[in-house]
Amino acid sequence: MPLNPLLDFTDLPRFDAITPAHVTPAITELLSAGRTLVERLSHSDTAATWEDFAAPLNAGLENLGRAWGVVGHLHSVNDVPAWREAYNALLPEISRFYSELGQNLALFAKYRALRDSPAFAQLSTAQKKIVDNEIRDFRLGGAELPEADKPRFQAIQETLSQLSAKFSENLLDATNAFSLILTDAAQLAGLPEYAREAARTAAQESGSEGWKFTLHAPSYGPFMQYAENRELRAQMYRAYATRAAEIDNGYSLPEWDNGPLITQMLALKAEKAALLGFANYAEISLDSKMAKNPQEVLRFLRDMAQKAKPFAEKDLAELQTFARETLGITDFQPWDAAYASEKLLEARYAFSEQEVKQYFTQPKVIAGLFAAIEKLFAVRIAPDQAPVWHEDVRFYRITTPEGRLIGQFYLDLYARETKRGGAWMDEARTRQRVGSGIQTPVAYLNCNFARPVGERDGQPLPATFTHDEVITLFHETGHGLHHLLTRGEELGVSGIHGVEWDAVELPSQFMENYCWEWEVLQAMSAHIDTGAPLPRALFDKMLAAKNFQSGLMAVRQLEFSLFDMLLHSAPAPNNSAEVLALLQAVRAEVAVLFPPPWHRFPHSFSHIFGGGYAAGYYSYKWAEVLSADCYAAFEEAGDPFDPATGRRFLDEILSRGGERSALDNFLAFRGRPPSPDALLRHSGMIAA
Repeated sequence: MPLNPLLDFTDLPRFDAITPAHVTPAITELLSAGRTLVERLSHSDTAATWEDFAAPLNAGLENLGRAWGVVGHLHSVNDVPAWREAYNALLPEISRFYSELGQNLALFAKYRALRDSPAFAQLSTAQKKIVDNEIRDFRLGGAELPEADKPRFQAIQETLSQLSAKFSENLLDATNAFSLILTDAAQLAGLPEYAREAARTAAQESGSEGWKFTLHAPSYGPFMQYAENRELRAQMYRAYATRAAEIDNGYSLPEWDNGPLITQMLALKAEKAALLGFANYAEISLDSKMAKNPQEVLRFLRDMAQKAKPFAEKDLAELQTFARETLGITDFQPWDAAYASEKLLEARYAFSEQEVKQYFTQPKVIAGLFAAIEKLFAVRIAPDQAPVWHEDVRFYRITTPEGRLIGQFYLDLYARETKRGGAWMDEARTRQRVGSGIQTPVAYLNCNFARPVGERDGQPLPATFTHDEVITLFHETGHGLHHLLTRGEELGVSGIHGVEWDAVELPSQFMENYCWEWEVLQAMSAHIDTGAPLPRALFDKMLAAKNFQSGLMAVRQLEFSLFDMLLHSAPAPNNSAEVLALLQAVRAEVAVLFPPPWHRFPHSFSHIFGGGYAAGYYSYKWAEVLSADCYAAFEEAGDPFDPATGRRFLDEILSRGGERSALDNFLAFRGRPPSPDALLRHSGMIAA
């Protein structure tokens, strides 16, 4: 009988062979092996030492994590019915296993015995950190609960994982359900050629005449930014703003309503917190983060909001004045914001995002990204071969200059109807020492950019990216580098493992700075028609416009962050109306641009309801302070590629993984505590 490809851990995942039918037998076998291992290591005969207990437990459960990681990845990038069904069929079993593991008193006792033993002092720094993390996680996993409460805690964990998956599926289904088909070319006024061409291709692929626009970002974003037809912008905005909601918008189904799921999740999280002895779920979330309590986070966010709001008010006043006096829009509405902002940008800085986009062609951008990484961290990146899940996916290797393999990564750039929205990095394999050798890390980098359309002289044209999309690519690659450039040899604190969640965005946001360096942009640009690099004059205009509406963007992120933290630190709401009321209260405090009452932002807030950012969305702003301060070290050195500073950033931040605290990493790199001054300066909110 041939080996189930999902159980083949000899090298890379066998995406050319793995099918949904392999999931149940493979995961069931791995769960059984995991339970056998746990039973053996829980026995009193097993000594509570690193060699006899902790190391075998970590190593023995790795394959389950890797296999389920592949299943979860395919559910995210190829969410067809068969994969959705296979994933959801095993999700309760996976949740149950890890919940049982987290409540296993025998394992908990062994970790505590190891922590209290004389042998603990002889462990490496990484091993000590793993033991401490495990003791904390057992506590958070309900190990200390009375036996009578454990089944309920386990049921809560299982239900939360199912509701989270359902939230994301509802949002994807609702996003896919809507399309706007236009057959009159006059209705396309203002739209750039690439957006028209993509819409025509989408219409043809669905068997329709004319042009098809959808709620996926590569279609929705340009439509809202460029379409002159205000009624159609309003129609698209309403469809987008009411996805997965109870509102009858003409396309959504009642079973896709995420409102009841949100209320249910918040009630379960509050119950979980109470069982563990916490005042609220936010306290659980922050127990493993840099920030110590909700009050500290709320102070941080409100302090940032106080600094940003005056700039946001100025941004909005300028935008509304321009819309009224230049565009004739007297009753400014949210669906005018992106359109009017683009027109104001063009008027004020004499360039458009569409003009810039022509210079960022996919092959040149990728080459420029890799060149920047190679120069900054003294590595080499080259194409590599591996089975992939879609023909668009590319695979690369990172090596030392001498050719020693450091890690590998998949790059999946383009949006598909079966791929969840947004951009993200995930791990396929983590670096660790195995016997006398090293298992090298592997990562997935996923984006949702518009696919290439059109051809010239019989050859397909490359995709072109907006500057914002280039920034997104650098951001996700920063996450990837955090995982790939680790030097960790212990699984639990290698790469992104064990890193505090509010510091995990540091490397990603750090890399964004290089999208504003002339040396980098010049090397990574080539006009789609002429091949010419980005002109210096155009770059100078982009630089002048860098902080265009930075106040508006800052308060928007702070609105989301405050909403998330207050939602998870207050008593659980009884219904969707109370969730929306809290959001309105937050907006009254920090926002300047208010959406209509029928807007259902929470229903699509997948970061906190479908991802891992519950009571953690503030991490973006928190880590922005850290990343801006780290980049300031390169500014002080006078060179964004200063070799000594780059080496220090690699040594003290990227390579460390979770073996020491993020604050200690920062202190080792900067020699002092973090300061918000660099972020405020970079955002144009204090003088340079």
